[in-house]
Amino acid sequence: MSTSHEKIQLQAHVPDNLFGKRLDQALAEMFPDYSRSRIKEWILSDKVTVDGGISNKPREKLIGEEFIEIDVELEVQVQHHAQDIDLTVVYEDEDILVINKPTNLVVHPGAGNADGTILNALLSHVPGIENVPRAGIVHRLDKDTTGLMVVAKTIPAQTHLVEQLQAREISREYEAVVIGTMVAGGTIDEPIGRHPTKRTNMAVRESGKPAMTHYRVKEKFRAHTYLRLKLESGRTHQIRVHMSHLRYPLVGDQAYGGRPKPPKACNEKMVDMLRGFRRQALHAVQLELTHPITGEWMSWKAPLPEDFVELLDVLREDKAEHGSGEI
Repeated sequence: MSTSHEKIQLQAHVPDNLFGKRLDQALAEMFPDYSRSRIKEWILSDKVTVDGGISNKPREKLIGEEFIEIDVELEVQVQHHAQDIDLTVVYEDEDILVINKPTNLVVHPGAGNADGTILNALLSHVPGIENVPRAGIVHRLDKDTTGLMVVAKTIPAQTHLVEQLQAREISREYEAVVIGTMVAGGTIDEPIGRHPTKRTNMAVRESGKPAMTHYRVKEKFRAHTYLRLKLESGRTHQIRVHMSHLRYPLVGDQAYGGRPKPPKACNEKMVDMLRGFRRQALHAVQLELTHPITGEWMSWKAPLPEDFVELLDVLREDKAEHGSGEI
């Protein structure tokens, strides 16, 4: 474990339009790059002065024109070490990084994955990112899900990206192959919570958090369906849980019922493909958001990974050989 420090110095006069506002509320509006909870912590820690005097009362009312100074030195405990792991960078500037995550790569260290993660790679790729909470990771993809992820390189960028996520202003679209032939698209609006008996799994539960997934059919096969999906929320395993709940689990998703189910009379190549596809067939194909600093609307797409393309090719070959009807 190592320690690094980040110095933050802010100065400003309180504008007249914040007359009567509480100190914490006013500072959150004056310095929008930092969250209200972080500002409140600074006030309580005697890091904020009003007209030269320390103010440690978040609820203190302001009259306008006060001179505010914030002087903070953050001590950051770095528990994870940098590792030179290749990242496929789709976009990068001073504030954000967009990567195309491969399969079999964990986003954040945890039980059974102490290192070799995207977080370890980011610590190597982006100098200073250890000063940003969770090394700038604002959303995750499951270990075996591929596709686009955005990472914040600075605290202001992280603050604004988290706000966009919470306001559901970041658009995330996925493509998946599920078991079973779906007739049409639709929307799943079912709460998701921890599975009552399988503690590493999630499930649709009344006591869970709200979760909504939109889906449409891209292509139908004899016993499988190729889908495009869009999230309205970002619960753990959301697409996997929702599709399993509809009894159309993702191909390869053994945790949620996606065991191989080759259609009748299919050839050996098809059987081998379905049995050998050992991850959920899920890819984060498109990401759209407002740049957290410039305000520019940005969009990225990531091509399907090779194994996903091969799966679709085999399904199409089977459909061409046997016809479109499910057997």
